[in-house]
Amino acid sequence: MKTLKVVLSILAFSLLLSVPAVFAQILTESYGQGVFANSDGPIKLVVDAGVAIKEIDSPYVMFIVYMASGQEGQNIVVDRNGITMVYDGREYKMPSVKELRQNYHRQIRDTNFYQITGKEGLASTWVRFYKFPQDQDFFPPQTLNSSIPIDEGSMTGNIGFRTRCYFKNPGFKKGDKIIIRVTAKDDPNLSNEVAVILQ
Repeated sequence: MKTLKVVLSILAFSLLLSVPAVFAQILTESYGQGVFANSDGPIKLVVDAGVAIKEIDSPYVMFIVYMASGQEGQNIVVDRNGITMVYDGREYKMPSVKELRQNYHRQIRDTNFYQITGKEGLASTWVRFYKFPQDQDFFPPQTLNSSIPIDEGSMTGNIGFRTRCYFKNPGFKKGDKIIIRVTAKDDPNLSNEVAVILQ
């Protein structure tokens, strides 16, 4: 009987260790139009995958990621390496700005496409209560009036960080599930993720 209790305790502990990834996925809410959100955790997240879903065969896919500090008064900095995509059990980092601009010439089209899509899903999330500076972006479109790409963004109070995120397409298919994960620059414990369904 004592052995059985020990075995059950080990199993329960193993389950607890595996909870964070599942827990984040369970907390992801779908708002329609390709918008997915997770407002629990140290970093609030909304991922707008509308363009990625419609351009699923593109060699590079764009997601718009909105993030904010989960605790009042906490300042969080995220750099470009702190945003990753998990697909089919593998983690992908974003390309450099140089790589994207050399190999992909549809950034302006992606941005224009995003601007004309419906925003009802996005307006239903916590994003509507926050301000997002327009001059901060990891991948601003390359135009004459374009802002310079930044290497990190910050968020505090009701000031969030919004950016285009590009990932090289690993072979997406309709219905695939991916995870967009965001981790703070100086503290790996400040992390959260959103499960996205490409449908």
